[in-house]
Amino acid sequence: MKMKVVIGSRARSRAPEMIKLLEDQGYELVMNPFDRTMTENELIEKIQGASAMVAGSDKVTEKVLKAGMPSLKVVAKQGVGYNSINVEAAKKFGIAVTITPGANSCAVADLTMGLILSSARNIPAMDRAIRRGEWYRHTGCELGGKILGIVGMGHIGGEVAKRAYAFGMKIIAYDVYPQQDFIDKYSVCYVGIDELFKKADFISLHAPAIASTIGMVNADRLKTMKPTAFLINAARGELVVEQDLCDALQNHVIAGAALDVYTQEPPEKSALMDQANITFTAHAGAYTHEAIIGAGIMAGEEIIRVLSGEKPKFNVVK
Repeated sequence: MKMKVVIGSRARSRAPEMIKLLEDQGYELVMNPFDRTMTENELIEKIQGASAMVAGSDKVTEKVLKAGMPSLKVVAKQGVGYNSINVEAAKKFGIAVTITPGANSCAVADLTMGLILSSARNIPAMDRAIRRGEWYRHTGCELGGKILGIVGMGHIGGEVAKRAYAFGMKIIAYDVYPQQDFIDKYSVCYVGIDELFKKADFISLHAPAIASTIGMVNADRLKTMKPTAFLINAARGELVVEQDLCDALQNHVIAGAALDVYTQEPPEKSALMDQANITFTAHAGAYTHEAIIGAGIMAGEEIIRVLSGEKPKFNVVK
């Protein structure tokens, strides 16, 4: 009897290379038939009798994991953020939860730089104005010589640092594990979190959503930023208290913001959307052909390892 693998990611975010890799192993693949994330009840139905699951942005709850027992051995996340998966429940049931570190780092870093540039030159506002038949040149700022503060110097934060260095930016960073390589090659200066918020012209968040970071960007922190500074978040929506950010933008406490992630996705209509000094993208950081292929292959390889009786390389269940 073939082992069953549920593919939770929707069609446009699953790589044919991953599908072929898993099919070549003789697995029976059960695809997400929708152009959206499956609901809890839909996942519960699909995962029964499955040996593995490839997860995109799916909310893999304890009920979903329990429905997969006793056959379910691994949930392979396409990406590095696994806060949508109940890891404690996975641990209880003996299910591995794997991630794909590095697979989408360049993609997210590229989008981050795009958001920084969009903020610096107010590109979205000029686009909207021209579409309305208006002609107005927004006066922006150059990136050379500006201070970029990076919160979290993991794979993605490191790639952002490399790109910012090429633009002539001065880079300060906060991370619990400073890397000498970035100090030597890219003149990164590691500082405390409070100092970073006070000094930076642009702040780019690349931290995971854990107890110590959730809500880290709040009214108090925003007040310490320069009034000319911009906040960029392509990490996790939970890092930012959105109402506090809205108030800061409305009252010109900071110059602007750019968000790729939100506390609720898709985001609900909020006062943030009425602010002119903010740019939105649709959690698209990892959405490049290259990143989708890379993450898909890594996720597929982790499934093959586990179902072959080997230990996965990137298991987050401790």
